[in-house]
Amino acid sequence: MAGGTEPGAGLGPERVVEALELLLRSPPPPAGPAERDGEAVPGPEGALRLETLRSNVSALEERLLREPGWAALRGLRHAVLARAPALAAGAASEADPGWAAACALLALLLCLKERLAALAAAPAAPGAGAGAAPPPSADTLSVAQGRAVGRALRAAVGLGLVPYLPPGVGQLPGPRTPPPAPPASSGARLHAATAALSELAQHPALGAPLLARHLGLLLAGLCLLGHGPAACSQGVSDAERARCRETLQHILDRIYQPLAVRELLILQGRPKQSPPSPGEETKRALVRAPAWLRRLCGQLLSERLMRPSGVQAVVRGIMEGTGAGGAGAEAAAVDWRKCDAVAKILASCPQQCRSLQEYYRLVCPQVLGLLHIQDKLTALQFQRVATTTLLTMAKEHPQLAEKYLLQPLLAPLLRCSDTAELLLEDLSAGAVLVTEAELDTCVQDVLKVYVVGNDSSSLLLGSLQSVLGVVFSLYSFAKQNVSYLRSPCQEILLWFLEKSEREVSLAVLEGFAGLNSIVPTLHPRCRFCAGSEGGATIAVEETISDEDDALYQKISLEQCHVENLVELLSHCQKSGLAGDFFIRCLQALTHVAAEDEVASNLAATPGGSLLELEQYHTGQRRKLLVLQLVATLCENISDTVFTNVAQVQEFVAAMLQRACASPAQGPGAAVEAQTLAMAMGLVAAMLGGAVQLRSSDFAVLKRLVPLLEELSRTYPEPVTQELASDLRIAICTHGAFSPGTLGAAADGVLGKKPGTGVQRPAGIPSGAPSPRSGRAPSWHSHSSSSAPGQRSEEQTLSHEPSTTGPALAPCTDSPAGLQELLVSAYDPQPPGRAAALRCLASLITQRDPEALRLQEKLLQVFLENMQHEDAFVYLSAIQGDMVFKHREPLVQAFLQGARDPDSALRASSLSNLGELCQRLGFQLGSIVQEVTSCVTAIAKTDPEAQVRRAAVHVVVLLLRGLSEKATEVLQDVLRDLYRLLKHVVVAEPDGATKLHAQLALEELDAVMRRVLFPPQVLEKKITVLP
Repeated sequence: MAGGTEPGAGLGPERVVEALELLLRSPPPPAGPAERDGEAVPGPEGALRLETLRSNVSALEERLLREPGWAALRGLRHAVLARAPALAAGAASEADPGWAAACALLALLLCLKERLAALAAAPAAPGAGAGAAPPPSADTLSVAQGRAVGRALRAAVGLGLVPYLPPGVGQLPGPRTPPPAPPASSGARLHAATAALSELAQHPALGAPLLARHLGLLLAGLCLLGHGPAACSQGVSDAERARCRETLQHILDRIYQPLAVRELLILQGRPKQSPPSPGEETKRALVRAPAWLRRLCGQLLSERLMRPSGVQAVVRGIMEGTGAGGAGAEAAAVDWRKCDAVAKILASCPQQCRSLQEYYRLVCPQVLGLLHIQDKLTALQFQRVATTTLLTMAKEHPQLAEKYLLQPLLAPLLRCSDTAELLLEDLSAGAVLVTEAELDTCVQDVLKVYVVGNDSSSLLLGSLQSVLGVVFSLYSFAKQNVSYLRSPCQEILLWFLEKSEREVSLAVLEGFAGLNSIVPTLHPRCRFCAGSEGGATIAVEETISDEDDALYQKISLEQCHVENLVELLSHCQKSGLAGDFFIRCLQALTHVAAEDEVASNLAATPGGSLLELEQYHTGQRRKLLVLQLVATLCENISDTVFTNVAQVQEFVAAMLQRACASPAQGPGAAVEAQTLAMAMGLVAAMLGGAVQLRSSDFAVLKRLVPLLEELSRTYPEPVTQELASDLRIAICTHGAFSPGTLGAAADGVLGKKPGTGVQRPAGIPSGAPSPRSGRAPSWHSHSSSSAPGQRSEEQTLSHEPSTTGPALAPCTDSPAGLQELLVSAYDPQPPGRAAALRCLASLITQRDPEALRLQEKLLQVFLENMQHEDAFVYLSAIQGDMVFKHREPLVQAFLQGARDPDSALRASSLSNLGELCQRLGFQLGSIVQEVTSCVTAIAKTDPEAQVRRAAVHVVVLLLRGLSEKATEVLQDVLRDLYRLLKHVVVAEPDGATKLHAQLALEELDAVMRRVLFPPQVLEKKITVLP
C-alpha cells in the first residue's frame, strides 16, 4: 500500500473464491462410529463441525501469512477488516469458531465485492471481431465461482445471522439451538453480520444470489435491529439502528415487489390458532411472530399496497407471487378461499392512510386494472380477486365504491347515454366517442363484475340500470350485424332481468320498447358503427335533413328494438317474466282502448293548444307501440308464454277489463268478441278438467269474479252475459256447478265438437284413439318451456281432452284397421299422425300377428316420422327404448357428472344413473363394479347431504329394478352394497339419506326372502305310469 497503491490491486476474483473454498472445505469421512460424536454447528452448514471450522480458519491464516501469492488478498482483507472492527474482532477470536468462521467468510465476500467493483470500473477490453459474440464483462463470475459464492453466502447466513435471531423472527418451527454468544453480545454480532450482508446486497453479482435465497432472514435481521425491542439490540447505537431502518426500506423498495410482499407475509407469521387450509398441510409451516413484528410487517405491507402498481404486487405476492402464470397460478385460481382473503385485505383501509377516500382514490383504479390481465391462468385468479374486492367495497362503502369503481367501470357507456352532459352539438359528425377497444373492455368488465360476480345488491342493480338502455341498443346492433358483443350483452340483460324485482324488470322492458323513460337510452345523436375487430364503436351521427328519411329510420329502429326485445323475452319464459310482460302489454292495450274515444274527441276539437296536440300525438305513438309489441309477442312466443294459473288469470282479467271498458262495437267488433270468447273459453276449459286445479288455484281464479259479474250485467251480447254468469258460479263453487255453456265454451277452445270427445282429425279411423287420451296433465307453476313453434304436453291446452269425455275405443287389430292406421301415419295434421303412430306402437307391443308380419314396413314408417318437425309426432315415433344401445356413453357421462364440483349436478347425475340402472336390468354387465365403487365413495365421503341421498337412492332404484334378478346380476357386489347401507343407517347424520338406506335394506330383505323362501304354490301333479 506504499506510495498510494490501492489495496488488492491486481488481485483476481479467482484468488478470493479459492480462499472461500478453503474455508468451506469438508472434512474426510469418519473412520468409525466414535468419530461421529463431535458437536455440529447449527444452521445450514451443520455438516461442518466446530473442529473442522477451526482447522479451516487456521489453514487460511497460515496461507495468508506464508505464501507470497496471497499477499494481495492479505492486504485487501486487512483494509476491509479495518472498516469493520466487529468482524475483525470476531475473526481473531478463538473461543467461538462458528462466529470466527462467519466473520472470515463475510470479510472474504466483502473483498470479492471490492475486486468485482474495481474490475467493473476498469476500462473495457477491446471488442471482438465482426460476427463474434461479445466478451463477458470483467466482473462476471464463472459457473463454478458462482456455485462457490452461493455456498459461502449460505454458510455466512447460517453461522453469522441465524443463531442470533430470537424465536418467531424469521425462524421455522421446531427445536432451536441456543445462540453461542451471551445475550449482551448477540445484538452487536447480529448488527455486524447484517451490515456486511446488506453491503453485499448492493452489488449485482453478489446481491442476486443473496436476495434470492436469504432475503427473508436478512429482512428479519434488519427488522429486529431497526424496530425490535431494545433488549435485542444491546451494543447497537441509535445511529446504527436508524441506518438499519434505512437499509430495510431501501431493500424493500429495490427488489421485485411481489417477492417483498411474500417475504413480509412469511415474517408476519400465521394468525393466532389458524389451521392450514385443505391441501396446504405439506407446505412450509409458519411460526407465531411477536406482536411488534406483526405490526411492523402489516405497516410495511400497507406501504407496498399504497405504491404504484401495489395492488398487483400484493395479489401476486399472496397468490404464490413469482409463480403466477404457472401451475401454482392454476391451483390458486381454484382456491377461492385465498382469493377471498386477498380481496378482504384490499378492501380494508390501512391505518397509516390519511383518509378512506384517499385510499379508494389510489387503490380502486388498480383494482379495475386486475380485470385486464391478459395471461389466461393469471387472469382467472386476478378476476376473482378484483370482483370480490369490488363487491366487498360496494357493501362496506357504497358511495365511495360507486364514485371510484362503478362509475369508471361504466364510463364508456355513460358517456353516450341520453343523460350525458357532453355538448354533442359542438362535436363534428363522425367523431368517435367510444373506441372499439374501450367498448369491448367495458362490456367484458361488466360481464365479469355483475354477471360472474352475481351479487344482486341494490347498488349494483341501480348502477347497471343507468346504462341498461345503451346495452340493449348495443345488443340490437349486434343482432343486426356480425359481432361478438351479442352474447355478453345478452347475458348482462338477462342477468339484470332475473335478479331485479319483478316490477323493476317489467318497467325496464317497457323502457326498452319505448313505453317509458325509466331506462336512459342511447343519445339521439349517437350511433353504433361496426369495428374492425368484430366489435363496435360509438360515434356522433350526422343530422338527417330529410324528414321522411328521419321518420323511416326512427320507425325502423323501433321495429328492430321490438323484435329484439321479443327475442330476449324468449329466454325468460321459464321464470314467468315473458308471461308477466305479455299481460302488462295487454293491460296497457286495455287502457289505450279506454282512452281512444276521449283522445279522438280531443283531436277533433278545434282550437286545441300545441301542448294538447303534442300529448295527443304522444298517446297515438304509444298506442302504436303497444299494438306492435302485442302483435309481435303473439306471433313469436304466445303459445308458451304462460307458465302457471296465476298468469292465465291475469291474462283473462286483462281481456275482461278491456271488454268492460269498451264493449265490442264497430268494424272490429267480430275480432274483439272472438278474443273475449277465447279468454272465457280458456277459463271454462280449466274448470272442465283440462288442468288439475288445486284449492290455491281457485283462490287465484276468484279474482275474476267481480269482472265476470260486471260483464254479465253490462255486455250487450246475451250469450256472453250468460257465459260470464255461469263462469262466476263455477269458480265460486270450485267447479261443483258446471252448466252446459261451460262445456260448449271449453270445446271451442280445445277443438272438440259439443257433446263429444276430442275432435278426431281426418284420416284417423273410428276405432283408433285420439292423442293424449285417458289423462289430464297437471299444470305446474314452474313447468319447463319449449321453443317457439313447439307445444309441450303440459303447456298446450288445444289438444287436451276433458276428463268428462267418453272413453275411447282401443286400437283395432283387424287388417283393414291396420291399413287405415298406416294411411293415417302420413296424415298432414300432426295430432292425427301422432295418434296413428301410438296405435301402431301399441299393436307391436301386444305382439299383433298382422303387425309383426309388416314389422319392416312399420319400422320404416317410424323412422320417417322421427324426422318430423312437430315434437309430438317425434315423441310418438321414438317409442323404442334406446338405453341398451347407448349404455356405455350414458354411464360414462353420468359417472363423470358425479365428480363435478357443483353439488346439484352431482345429485342430478346420480339420479339419472339410478334410472338408467333400473332400466338396464340384466344388461348392466361389467359396469356394476364401476357403479358400486362410485356410489360407495360418494355415500361415505361427499360433503353435501343431497348428493349422499342421491347415491343411496341409486341403490334403491337398482334393487327395485332388478327385483329377484338382483342375486344374479349383483352377486359380486351385493355384499358391498349391504355393508354400505348398514354404514349409512348407523353413521349418516342426514335423516332423509338414512331413510333411503332403510328403504333399500327393506327392498333387499324382500328380495332375499323371495329367493330363499319362495311362495308355496298348491298344484296337482298327475303322472301317467307306463
